[in-house]
Amino acid sequence: MSDTKNNADGDHDIGSTIAALDIRNVSHAFGRKKALDDVSFDVRQGRLTALLGINGAGKTTLFSLITRLYDNVSGRIAVCGYDIRDAPGPALARTGVVFQNRSLDASLSVRQNMQYHAALHGIGRRESQERSELVLKRVGLQDKTGANVRTLSGGQIRRAEIARALLHDPALLLLDEATVGLDVQSRRDVISVVRTLVSEHNVGVLWATHLFDEIEPQDDVVILHEGRVLARDTAAEIMGSQSLNDAFLARTGVVTREERV
Repeated sequence: MSDTKNNADGDHDIGSTIAALDIRNVSHAFGRKKALDDVSFDVRQGRLTALLGINGAGKTTLFSLITRLYDNVSGRIAVCGYDIRDAPGPALARTGVVFQNRSLDASLSVRQNMQYHAALHGIGRRESQERSELVLKRVGLQDKTGANVRTLSGGQIRRAEIARALLHDPALLLLDEATVGLDVQSRRDVISVVRTLVSEHNVGVLWATHLFDEIEPQDDVVILHEGRVLARDTAAEIMGSQSLNDAFLARTGVVTREERV
């Protein structure tokens, strides 16, 4: 696991010893129901970490804690060395998020959505335009800048949401079931965009999913079940001689949708 610390002047060290995301001993409950139980793992820069779990495993609760929609009262969550409770501003400034539910304003153009998001991050209009052109090109939507969001396909909307999440140049990208409801080609397009961000731009990615065909052997994997981490390693190590489906079943006792089909 990576060390997590700030350097002397308060800026984060972008060296490889600092995790993009470091989660230590985090628990969370809703009343008497424990949603997360002593969860610990990290996401390294330039790596894709798949957070595997069925619905109800605790994935969305964890994302809500990382993004401060919920307050974590136990354990520690840090982004690039910044504790999200002690230094939420710097931590969130280094975090980009794509939630499962679509969040672009369908009544606006792609450009207008980008400008609005940039303004929330204190990015000026000229810089916003330059950054928008850059990130939209990165996700293959440079020809859709002026298009109204409601005219885009589901896959294009997802890619636009990823572009929006990249506007402030985050070190960590969170994707919560980002390909749910997309057709096969759109899923491939989104996955390709994310993998390029990891390999070419050194972004650390936490990808919450229950779709095992989105995961490659070299990816880091965390299996989350009933709020507890049951395994954390590369997909290849977790699988061994099994398929990822079988390895998941062996640890959780859950038959996935892919196995039932």
